Amino acid sequence: MQSDIEQEAQRILEAAEKKGIILRLLGGLAIKFSSPSANHRALTRRYPDIDFAGYRKQSRAIKELFTELGYEPNKRFNALHGDKRLMFYDTENQRQIDIFLDIFEMCHKFDFRGRLTLAETTLPIADLLITKLQVVEINEKDIKDIFCIIKDHELGSGEKASEPSIINVDHIADLCSKDWGLYKTLTININKILLFIDEYDFDPAEKAVIRERLRKLLESIEKAPKSARWKMRARVGEKVRWYDLPEEAVRVT
Repeated sequence: MQSDIEQEAQRILEAAEKKGIILRLLGGLAIKFSSPSANHRALTRRYPDIDFAGYRKQSRAIKELFTELGYEPNKRFNALHGDKRLMFYDTENQRQIDIFLDIFEMCHKFDFRGRLTLAETTLPIADLLITKLQVVEINEKDIKDIFCIIKDHELGSGEKASEPSIINVDHIADLCSKDWGLYKTLTININKILLFIDEYDFDPAEKAVIRERLRKLLESIEKAPKSARWKMRARVGEKVRWYDLPEEAVRVT
């Protein structure tokens, strides 16, 4: 196993591809792979673990792959939760590997089936952004990751193999238009992050780009027609909690 986490992630991806296993990076390391601004003076951070998304139907092959690559399975966790999530350890480098199968469930729940092949190496940029914006107790590393994505990737519609770096705003707005809870968390966080821009060492042009894209994203979410289910839940509002709070041990990094 490689001591350098980026090299190790690449080793895993290449080994999976050779075996026909679909794995895509998510979390902070995925953003490091896809956003050059992860090296920006204001946005650098540590990446302690590696997170992947994969298909449940390939769970047996995934287990075999990580065993062959030298990883130690968390046998108890995998026995209890292996239908939706797998966990492995690199004890030498004190590193944890999480693989989410079909469903990503933290503060909110997302179905990634059908989306894993829309981009190479990582989840589509829109999904990477959603997994960060959906964090209710958002922290500095989440904010840095969001800034990386927004700063480096233009907003657009649809998803094409020729344009893997475009943030598909339609996808984000559509998810929010069906789920009031997700809408609530994302709009709260976008407004909160807008207030943090001036606290980071960006030049004026960078601040302007980030601010404009966040505002356009927020506008698209607000303007999207809302479903009947969304409107019913909106009537209940904040009287009922609209999110889950995962333990720190199960949060993506």
